[in-house]
Amino acid sequence: MEAEYAVEINDVYKRYRIYRDKGSELKEKILFRKRNSYTENKVIRGVTVRIRKGEAVGFIGKNGCGKSTLLKLISRIIYPDSGEIVTRGRISGLIELGAGFHPDMTGRENIYTNASIYGLSKREIDEKLEKIIDFSGLADFIDAPVRTYSSGMYMRLGFSVAINVNADILLIDEILAVGDGEFQAKCMNALREIKKNGATIVIVSHALSQIEELCEKSYWIKDGRIQMEGAPSDVHEAYSAETKKE
Repeated sequence: MEAEYAVEINDVYKRYRIYRDKGSELKEKILFRKRNSYTENKVIRGVTVRIRKGEAVGFIGKNGCGKSTLLKLISRIIYPDSGEIVTRGRISGLIELGAGFHPDMTGRENIYTNASIYGLSKREIDEKLEKIIDFSGLADFIDAPVRTYSSGMYMRLGFSVAINVNADILLIDEILAVGDGEFQAKCMNALREIKKNGATIVIVSHALSQIEELCEKSYWIKDGRIQMEGAPSDVHEAYSAETKKE
């Protein structure tokens, strides 16, 4: 039964320490110990979610509610303080714009570096290279250092790599909010095709219409907890109604 799920999040908690005034040198830390006092920000509080293989789900909520942290936990960029996260299959993610790119390397070189992080061999990257470049629309800039790229160009390159590594689980954090309308439509078409081929998709976004178009289920996160889950139209209606009251 468990094998039905691509992602299992079981009673997960995550907190961060926020230091009021942290000394940078050992002498300061010894002489001014009180500077090292901190408060704890409980970002994720007892979240349990199970995502089936081939399912597309969305996480919504206000900034700071914990949805992006949850995506980072799934991708193992960070780890929970307690609870368990189980994933099954290769994970590809667009969690932070330009993450994994070296600014002084060219777009072409960054494709090789980024794709290898996802577990592709050089031969596999060689086979996919032209397809990645073509999808990105950056053929004229592919041999320029990515530090010369705009944020939209970063997004195009990152998205193009992520969707071409044959991942079983694709994680996306607000990435479709960047770029022009034509490329956004191209991305949505690519995601539909990926979903059709059986991949699991997890999206964090404020663009509720995009989630409704692609996802079967939506999770509303409030103060680090699941406030509501269900059909996107129902969850988004409740979320929008509360947002309007505030």
